[in-house]
Amino acid sequence: MSNSNTIAGWVLAGGIAALGFSIVSGKYFHAGKHERPEVMGFEIEGVESSGGAADAGPSIETLLQTADAAAGEKVFAKCAACHTINQGGANGIGPNLWDTMGKPHAHVAGFAYSDALKSKEGNWDWTNMDAWLKSPRKYADGTKMTFAGLGKAEDRANLMVYLNAQGSNIALPAAPVIEEAPAEEAAEAEAGTDAEAVEAVEADAAATAE
Repeated sequence: MSNSNTIAGWVLAGGIAALGFSIVSGKYFHAGKHERPEVMGFEIEGVESSGGAADAGPSIETLLQTADAAAGEKVFAKCAACHTINQGGANGIGPNLWDTMGKPHAHVAGFAYSDALKSKEGNWDWTNMDAWLKSPRKYADGTKMTFAGLGKAEDRANLMVYLNAQGSNIALPAAPVIEEAPAEEAAEAEAGTDAEAVEAVEADAAATAE
């Protein structure tokens, strides 16, 4: 009888343990189902990410010095569904872009620009066009433009020189001037480095002698 009670006790304990494990594991996986994954899908080429990270690397003025209009024509393929760019081309969903660089924001006659863009002061210079291509919605809040923007500064630079070659031909912005340290300061810095190296060697020698 005592053996039967012992066996029954063990069976009961095992059943309770299994039930407890089932409850705990169920709560764990249920909670995990609704957590945001670390990686959300795939990035779409040419579309600005929601993170809004700033461009790293050379400035747009620097990139424009070596930008390639042929590469910019390939980037323009992202725009061709809404825009024509040939001289005398018809407006589509967006305005014809012939001779756009250097012109006022709403310069194409007969096109129904958004109030957001019509209210923008200034012209399509290099700085304004770069900001527009990077994020139309940030540049002109309320714009009808649905394209999210070009996240790569190289793509924007190439596209701008292509646009500029289509009837505009305004001058490129000046390249940024990189200031170099005067020769005397450079010599002093080098001498200081040499002195520090000598002191380090002497200190090592002294420590070895001890």
